[in-house]
Parts: sequence; C-alpha cells; structure tokens
Amino acid sequence: MNVVVSGDRKGPARWRRHALGTGVVAVLLTTAACGSGNTADGSKPSDQQSATTSASATTSTTPPASTTEPVSSSSAKPSTPAKPTKVTPRDDGSVELCTMADLTFTVTNYDAAGADVRHLMLVATNSSAKKCDVANYPEVTLGAAKRPAPVKESTRDDEAVTLAPGEKAYAGVLATGGHMDTYSVKSMTVGLGSPGGETEPEAPVKVKMPVASFEADDGQRVTYWAGTEGLAMRPVTQS
Repeated sequence: MNVVVSGDRKGPARWRRHALGTGVVAVLLTTAACGSGNTADGSKPSDQQSATTSASATTSTTPPASTTEPVSSSSAKPSTPAKPTKVTPRDDGSVELCTMADLTFTVTNYDAAGADVRHLMLVATNSSAKKCDVANYPEVTLGAAKRPAPVKESTRDDEAVTLAPGEKAYAGVLATGGHMDTYSVKSMTVGLGSPGGETEPEAPVKVKMPVASFEADDGQRVTYWAGTEGLAMRPVTQS
C-alpha cells in the first residue's frame, strides 16, 4: 500500500527563512528608530538635554533667598546726655554766718510763775549793722554740766535763719526730762559751736539767769534755731 505524504517536504527550511526574515525586519526598525534620534515617548534626546540644561541655567542664575535681613543705617543723631542739675548751696556766700560778736543772748523762763522751771527760751538778737545767718543749734551748758545739752533731733532744720539787724532767732531749752542725775543750775553759758565744722568754735559767753536757780537732769535738750517763738518752744513744751 502506497502512502501519500501531503505538504511540502521543505517545510522546516521555509520556517527558518520566515523567522530570519522577521528578525531582519525588527533589526531594521530598531536601526531606523536610533537613526532618527527619537526616544520611546517620541521626543528627541537632544530636546530633553536642552530642557535639562535650560532648567539648570535658570536655577543657577537665580540668587538664593537671603536669610539675614539687611542692616539699616540709622540717621538719628546720638542723644545728648542730660546736664546734671545744679544744686544751689544753702549758704551762697551772700550772707555770712553770725559770729558771737554779732549777737546778744537772753534767756526767759517759759513756765508759769511759781511753777518749777523746766522750759527756757533762748533768744539771739542780731546787734550788728549787717545781715547774718544763724545755723544748726546753740550750745547751751546748764550749770556744772560737763558738756552742752544734747539737741532734740526731731527739730532738725538744715535751713539757716537769716537775721537782719535787730531781728531775732529762737531756741527752746528743756531743763528736766524726768530722768536721773538731777542737779542745781545757778549759771548758763551759750555758744554757736562750729556750724558746718569749717572753723574753730568761738568761746561761749555767760548769760543772765531768769531765776536764781533751777533743777536740771540728764533728760535736758535744746532745739535747732527757729525763726519764730512758737517753732522753738512747741517741741519742748509738748514733750
């Protein structure tokens, strides 16, 4: 029995030629694409390189934002220091301090008649022909005391009392303050001391007693000079 084989005996060879042809076509297409300079998205590589270069150039020419604010120069003039306030001294030299020779002193009993003498008023009168100042407080020594009576600090006044010729200054004297060491007073001396400490104190003078004698103790006090009788005596009579 004869068997008839249908088809072409050269089939496998033809398949190889077909596959080769297909490969050639693919190579040609790839070569054509590379030759035209196109990328997969259809754009040319040179176009992408130009865009990248342009972007880089734009970025490099833009200066970075400064994080430091510019320092502004001020045109304002420097402030002028305030001038110190001029303090006018209490004694400007136009009125000199009174000396012992410019004054006369009197002492008055300030208590009622018949009462114990406790309060005395010292009066200094300007007996010169010029104006002068009395400052601070008088130095009043009662009897045999070893030192002048202490000053009553509550009466302190830094202002001098200016006396024209014939005018008076006043100081209050408290003889007894209810303390210990009572003794009899039969004489008194008054001095100006050394106001401000600029000069040596002048020698005190003895003044006439208002009574023959009175009692004093270690509570005695004297006030600062005052321009009126009331200012001088109120601090010692109300104590």
